[in-house]
Amino acid sequence: MELKAGEIMIELRFPNGKKINIKHLVLDFNGTIANDGILIAGVKEKMINLSKILNIHIITADTYGTINRQFNDNNINIEIIEKDFSGEIYKNNFVKNLGKNNVIAIGNGNNDSKMLKSAVIGIAIIGEEGLSTDCVLNSDIVFNNIFDALNIIENVKGLIATLRK
Repeated sequence: MELKAGEIMIELRFPNGKKINIKHLVLDFNGTIANDGILIAGVKEKMINLSKILNIHIITADTYGTINRQFNDNNINIEIIEKDFSGEIYKNNFVKNLGKNNVIAIGNGNNDSKMLKSAVIGIAIIGEEGLSTDCVLNSDIVFNNIFDALNIIENVKGLIATLRK
């Protein structure tokens, strides 16, 4: 998916002159924004608000079969990974196909680590389900919960302060 001029995005301008244009937010579902297939209370509203400035994509195997009921009325793209396909490969390829230099990716599991590394900004979430070591090693930022991650995306100055060198 490619944006046309004037469409939504976040522009990050770093003190060293580096500029990043973020067009997409890609999120894992279970362990990142949901627990046991149930969306964490308040996350949907944050994501709807963020969808005004970014294209939002949720990638999941939908183990519990609950995602479409929770997002059927929103401007959020749902990608369900086929049962026989590797989630790690699918997620990584998805980020690359969007244009990895325009993507923030958020996840917590081993199958998220490559997409976090590929994205221009990879965010790992500890959450109730925990956080894989591979995600930590392949991320740019680690947060205790999804709300802190979504808040820093809305707060461009905070994101720049955290990532500048």
